Amino acid sequence: MRRWPACTLLLSAACGRSPAPPAERTVPVISTPDTRSTSSVSSATSGVTLPDLPGRKPGHGAPGSKIKHVIVIAMENHDADQIYDDPVNAPYIRSLLESYAHAENFVDVLPLEIPSEGHYVWMEAGTHQFSDALFDDDSPPSASVSTGSNLHLVRQIKNADTGLSWMTYQEGMNEETGACPIRGAGFYVPKHNPFIFFRDVAGDPPAKDNPYCAAHHKPYSALRADLAGELASYVFITPDQCHDMHGQPGCPAENPIRTGDKWLKAELPRLIDYAREHEAVIFITFDEGGSSPKLPFIAIGTMVKPHYTGTERYSHSSQLRSVEHILGLPPLPRVATSNDLSDLFQAGAYP
Repeated sequence: MRRWPACTLLLSAACGRSPAPPAERTVPVISTPDTRSTSSVSSATSGVTLPDLPGRKPGHGAPGSKIKHVIVIAMENHDADQIYDDPVNAPYIRSLLESYAHAENFVDVLPLEIPSEGHYVWMEAGTHQFSDALFDDDSPPSASVSTGSNLHLVRQIKNADTGLSWMTYQEGMNEETGACPIRGAGFYVPKHNPFIFFRDVAGDPPAKDNPYCAAHHKPYSALRADLAGELASYVFITPDQCHDMHGQPGCPAENPIRTGDKWLKAELPRLIDYAREHEAVIFITFDEGGSSPKLPFIAIGTMVKPHYTGTERYSHSSQLRSVEHILGLPPLPRVATSNDLSDLFQAGAYP
């Protein structure tokens, strides 16, 4: 199991399991809308791939949007009540609830037995199932554990004609992982990086030295310097397996919630300063729970409702659809009927 007592206190090898890559297979695409919205389905891509120019200035959000950047921080493996109701191990996160908005009904639509990888792919594409791949274990990227689908968020960003940009900061990247980090090393694991499972990002087959992938990946240590300039329109941050509350042998011998809470207390203030000065919003999201489908989700920034508890039904599809909307992109078909996160924002802030 992935719960913290087994993963950290017992230092179970199950925390870092790496199943053998599954045989190549074809599976049906299943859409799982998570809400009652009646929004129409729009075209997800323009059909024209524009070059991702190295010198292109970072783009901003939708025309007229007050939100210019979206920053997602992906945490791990805890239920909403484990985070919201733990003043001992999550005091900093609980303090954020006093100033910003959080969701009480953010639901994981995947079964608990499906581990991390499928959830991260869902954040990028609104599904973990494709005609050429099914992401239902934690195998690293390969020819058979990757998809040729172009129906995903960063492909939309690449195809946009508004100068949008994206960057992911992965804690623990090094020479062993590759500049396109498809291999695990230390506390970095590929299963927590959604982008490297798409061949139009990481190559066909995925490769450690793929130039496009490398241009959009930086070690987390590079973020501090980048904050002095202007971040990409869409930023995805993956802490390592200690700091994301997952836990594995070698992490601090304490409750992993406390380890992650300490990391957020040390790292988040500079991001909050950036968000205030650059009209950005920060989403703290969790990939999956330990025993419940209810997940923590916190929206941070000057444009979210302060000390607000949202009760609308949300999911990772809501998160994805909201990022698209903020950036002025049409919704991918699989998330077009999902609730967006507009209820967490102050009036007039959400485009």
